[in-house]
Amino acid sequence: METVLVTGARGFIGSQLCKRLAGSGVELHAVSRQPPTDVPAWWQSIGGDVSDARHAAAIRWWNVNLIDLQATRELIQTVRPDTTYHLAGLVTGSRSFEMVLPILQNNFLAAFNLFLVTAESGVGRIVLAGSVEEPDSPNPLPSSPYAAAKGATSGYARMFEALYQTEVVIAKISMVYGPAQADLTKLIPYVITTLLRGERAELSSGVRAIDWIYVDDVVDGLVLCAHASGTEGRAIGLGWGEVCTVREIVQQLTELIPGAPEPLFGTVPDRPLERALRADLAPSSKLIGWNPSTTLQAGLRRTVDWYRSRPPG
Repeated sequence: METVLVTGARGFIGSQLCKRLAGSGVELHAVSRQPPTDVPAWWQSIGGDVSDARHAAAIRWWNVNLIDLQATRELIQTVRPDTTYHLAGLVTGSRSFEMVLPILQNNFLAAFNLFLVTAESGVGRIVLAGSVEEPDSPNPLPSSPYAAAKGATSGYARMFEALYQTEVVIAKISMVYGPAQADLTKLIPYVITTLLRGERAELSSGVRAIDWIYVDDVVDGLVLCAHASGTEGRAIGLGWGEVCTVREIVQQLTELIPGAPEPLFGTVPDRPLERALRADLAPSSKLIGWNPSTTLQAGLRRTVDWYRSRPPG
């Protein structure tokens, strides 16, 4: 039986990955600084089928802060995972100076600790959640603390692979959306829930172009990254490969919600250094046999239907 560890298991992607892996025949361990106190309620909140709740009950939860090196070492030495999906971190595009240190600690230091103790223990493969926003040629300048931390993390991942034979696959993930995203400050859930309340969403200019990818497609790609050969030290793009502006996304959401009020563009300032970045799907197709299957129209409709079916509040 494969032993699998998911960090950031209560996050958006992490919870959906756990839902996919639970009941698949693996021994599943989940890491969170706040494990769910009511596992059946958590399972339902992420879209898990009530009839399969027994799978959620079989997940072994660990309360570990990966910034703590010794706690991380004890976790890996105890679990000895065949595969670690490292999804923990702060996912924010904030340019605020106050966020620099927390992002460095949670996104870089936590991953570094995981690389270090995995190399010490000589166990398994790490599938690292990277980002399409990482600096790269021809844009070597990080656009945010998040992008800088992700870029540094990927650099260390490649170093551990090359020098210490630590198996790391870097999944460069685009902007993920879909049902059950609990952080309602993110664009798509924010706009949907605001419009469903009959209120006007307050937004930036809307000109930013983004590569959007449905969460189920990302989970498919992560699982393939864990098992494909020849991917060690490689960057695998998980995105649609095309961009759509914020304004275009909001327009589609407005059309899916009859009677929705017009959003207020330009009431929130644009962030500096924003770029139109798209995933490179050539390595994804060649190395892991992955291509996205959920169109933006279908994904947005499913997402709207999910939030519409939830109790308000």
